[in-house]
Amino acid sequence: MASSKLPWSRLWTTLWSLIPNPTTEGRLLLALDDTINPKTGKKIFGCASFFDHATKTNQSKYPWSQNVVSIGLLKIVKGRWTCLPLAFRFYHMEKTIAAKKVRVEGKIPSFQTKFEQAIEMLLEISAAFPGTPLLTVTDSWFGNDGLLKPMRKTVGQRCHMLSRLRINTTLFALPPEHQKHQLGRSRKYGDKMGNATTLANEFHERATTYSVNLYGKQRNVLAFDNIMMLKTLKCAVRVVWIYRRSQWVAPFTTDLDLTVEQIIEYYGARWKIEAAFKEIKQEIGSSKSQTRNYHAVTNHLNFCMMAATVTWIYADHLDKIPQRCYAVNSRSHFAFSDVRKLITQAALNKDFVSFCPKPDKPILNSFIDALLRMVA
Repeated sequence: MASSKLPWSRLWTTLWSLIPNPTTEGRLLLALDDTINPKTGKKIFGCASFFDHATKTNQSKYPWSQNVVSIGLLKIVKGRWTCLPLAFRFYHMEKTIAAKKVRVEGKIPSFQTKFEQAIEMLLEISAAFPGTPLLTVTDSWFGNDGLLKPMRKTVGQRCHMLSRLRINTTLFALPPEHQKHQLGRSRKYGDKMGNATTLANEFHERATTYSVNLYGKQRNVLAFDNIMMLKTLKCAVRVVWIYRRSQWVAPFTTDLDLTVEQIIEYYGARWKIEAAFKEIKQEIGSSKSQTRNYHAVTNHLNFCMMAATVTWIYADHLDKIPQRCYAVNSRSHFAFSDVRKLITQAALNKDFVSFCPKPDKPILNSFIDALLRMVA
């Protein structure tokens, strides 16, 4: 596990090429987010007291954990949205690096913000899919010019963003057209329209019902859209106010060609990266590993994320939709664990040796065989 010779960059590039039909309606949908991976050992690489905004009342707000910035591919597999992990980076706080508490192969790494790490990963992914438009789906923390400006500068203008407005974000109208005899330069922004909250109340009566594939079902969604200027991004965006019973949410995108239905569906699919974090940490077991040094920790997380991606690729190649093993109210789609069970059954099948022949001197390990059957 602590090998320093595993060519992860080439392995990931090969795995990306094995994903069948990676684009959705001509775009590569990429979910970007970070997650907390709690640990117990005090000398585990990448660990520090990171703030966890999703902590519960009986938990510490600053758990001893790793902070992992990750990018996944949002894709429909057998009728359900999934997130295939593509790349990750360990985030280290600047004060931790300044205190020389982090070492990579004996050297102190340079500090990188989460935006810089995201751009680095997006550049690698875009190089593997040349010419394909990219739509990065993020939460409101990443949805600002700190990501969009360097992303377009480094990757190109084919990159777009889909995120969510904060309730106090100020919006402006489109700038007026330049008049023929106008003196001076044209205005960059139109009149001030108000913040997201006041506009949500104003547009509620003008909202229209749309039929959208959202959270695994075809649902009727009340929404209103408008193209406005956003100073945090310094460009025009399409904003969609989505109204629920007592609340509202306002996703926006820099890709003005997206329809209202696409914006709602794609932003709803963003939650699948949270499900992917759960699959990696609990289903595959990255949170249970107590490896210490840099190479062992990095290799283990690479193995876990790659295993999750291979599992979804396997599900996409199946002839039939997997059956859900455990019934859950209001959920009819198969789960990640159902695909894992099918893979285990295939690996224990007698015909498996025809695809993966045994070595010349096979070693029968009844203990390992028993563990595989227990997992199944």
